[in-house]
Amino acid sequence: MDKNSGYRTNVIGAGEVGVAFSVDMDKKVIHETNSLFWDTKGNDVLGATALPLYGAFVSEEQCQLFGDVSGKKMLEIGCGSGQSLQYHGERKASELWGMDLSENQIEKTRQYLTACSLSAKLICSPMEEKCGIPEDYFDFVYSIYAIGWTTDLEGTFCRIASYLKKDGVFIFSWSHPIHKCVVAENDMLVFKKCYFDESWYSVSLDESTLTLSDRKLSTYVNALSRAGFVIEEMIEQSEDEIMQLRDDNDDFAKKAKMLPVTFVIKARKL
Repeated sequence: MDKNSGYRTNVIGAGEVGVAFSVDMDKKVIHETNSLFWDTKGNDVLGATALPLYGAFVSEEQCQLFGDVSGKKMLEIGCGSGQSLQYHGERKASELWGMDLSENQIEKTRQYLTACSLSAKLICSPMEEKCGIPEDYFDFVYSIYAIGWTTDLEGTFCRIASYLKKDGVFIFSWSHPIHKCVVAENDMLVFKKCYFDESWYSVSLDESTLTLSDRKLSTYVNALSRAGFVIEEMIEQSEDEIMQLRDDNDDFAKKAKMLPVTFVIKARKL
């Protein structure tokens, strides 16, 4: 996976961050790169997004996509440091399961949940791969700002469908693809990247490297359909209450008033 001369815009928050280069798509190398990123500086660089927040300016408290989870079996894809599992554990979910690519994140989750007097079955594996998670078992599978790391979107959605019971629910959030194309510059919003460009790129942040692809919204929708899901709800509008907590001069909040920066989809297995 060699860097070439193709510079790519990389957007975090309101503006461009880091130096991104187009790369060849190699699943094994991408997994190794991203696993190392989260094993070392991932949380320090990107922080952690967890329920009740789905991402920037969108919350479960407002959306109410899960409803009552008491007695439900829950699986999180990309469990991070464990806060979202805690959220459901405190709402009386009957079983908590978590998967993550990073051994470091799995250990953080284990320690965090133990400190909260909760337990979960945790598995370190790429989300694309078969890893011993039971099939036709879960009431909910969810992913908070992690599904975009997959190297095989349709394959991942098919695997998630296999974990769910019939009529089970899959909820996930990710950075809105239009947000990844637009930056704030001099009180203006400027397109810096083609929306239709889904090629893979690497970016260096704080001496660490991550590799991603910015997929179109239709790519997510069509992959869900092919995996046997029906979409019940999609959220892409930022919440005024959360934006008002930011400084009046905050470029990210200004951007979020004009275009979606996070999207959330609730889908049901047919």
